[in-house]
Amino acid sequence: MLARIMAVRDGLRPSERKLADCVLAQPGEVITLSMADMAERAGVSEPTIARFCGALGCSGFREFKIKLAQDIAAGMPFIDQEVSPDDRAAGIAGKVFDRTLATLMQVRNNLSAEAVDRAADLLAGARRIEFYGSGNSGTVAQDIQRRFFRLGIPTVAYSDAHVYFVSALSLAPGDAVVAVSSSGGTRDMLEAVQNALSAGAAVIAITRSGSPLAQLATVSLLADVTEDFDIHSPMTSRISHLVLGDILSIAVALRKGDALRERLERHKQALSRHPREQ
Repeated sequence: MLARIMAVRDGLRPSERKLADCVLAQPGEVITLSMADMAERAGVSEPTIARFCGALGCSGFREFKIKLAQDIAAGMPFIDQEVSPDDRAAGIAGKVFDRTLATLMQVRNNLSAEAVDRAADLLAGARRIEFYGSGNSGTVAQDIQRRFFRLGIPTVAYSDAHVYFVSALSLAPGDAVVAVSSSGGTRDMLEAVQNALSAGAAVIAITRSGSPLAQLATVSLLADVTEDFDIHSPMTSRISHLVLGDILSIAVALRKGDALRERLERHKQALSRHPREQ
């Protein structure tokens, strides 16, 4: 929840940003406050708090406090723990593991089961699935596509923005796109997604909440991760997106039922006769 607040903060109204800053400054105290007390402390109205909670995907202040408490219990302080130039190997390893584990717990706690179900239904019924991503997200898109290609659905992954922009124009109703983007705001991705939607295809986004991509997509699976993209390449966002891809592929496989199990068993038997790296 703290990472989500930071992700959407700049897009909030001034009064809601004021509330966001208050929550980020003292999250441990916020979970003990009533809505009236929170309004008084932040200097905002109770309707502002209600709008703020809604913008974060919560039904109300009570649900917001529950999710905030889960973040704190899951070790959210590690999220801000960056490596420093004088860190030795043990310190680097500890910080990277702590940050990754805390992020995955946060994404898990905030993941919408309804969104996963809807995305899996669309993908299981798709005639064709295309996976789009650029840079680090392109590598993630390719990895997720490799999990899908054995499911009996024609799939392809594109990491060249020009190629997926053009490819999206050739889609049709019944097709689907999985668009992966850490920022959710790159122009090339948004234009390609708009092409896909205009052609009648469904778009499943793996991105951050409040981003233009999340708002544009048919269904969005959200991973709000705070990273300094100017210093380090995306680390925890990449892993979070890969896990969301694993969730989708398993959910789709289960929807395929016995026919897919028989197909995979044939694949397993064939591969056992030709052992190689999987």
